[in-house]
Amino acid sequence: MARAFVGVGSNLGDRETLLNEAVAALRGLPQTEVRAISSFRDTAPVGIVDQPRFLNGAVELETGLQAEALLAALLGIERSLGRDRTDVPPGGPRTIDLDLLLFGEARIDEPGLEVPHPRLHERRFVLEPLAELDPALDVPGKGPVEALLAKLDSGA
Repeated sequence: MARAFVGVGSNLGDRETLLNEAVAALRGLPQTEVRAISSFRDTAPVGIVDQPRFLNGAVELETGLQAEALLAALLGIERSLGRDRTDVPPGGPRTIDLDLLLFGEARIDEPGLEVPHPRLHERRFVLEPLAELDPALDVPGKGPVEALLAKLDSGA
């Protein structure tokens, strides 16, 4: 079993309902237990700023799935909740976004799968929910979530 963290976000439609439906779908994954859910935060978009605000959070899982299988399941949940990745630029508006942020202590760099998530340490909307779940959580190669968040706070 691996301890995994998934970032959840939405900025189209009924954001809170979509996030709750995504969490319900995560609960239905085989060999997977939802251990904790952060509160959801209203956040400004990053990158493409001319789009609606997001609702973001994080979910802690205990899973027997391999990282690749978990990622495939996340993409399937996105599709089932109306996400269409065609004709939408990366970082653009979406009904639902499920990012595999951390998968145990694994460091994975494969086409289509990079863990830890490559920009996790730079994004307050990811670090704050993770810190709520486990402030001492270690991001392999980067350090504890609380230290990464403090670094953002200090502007360093």
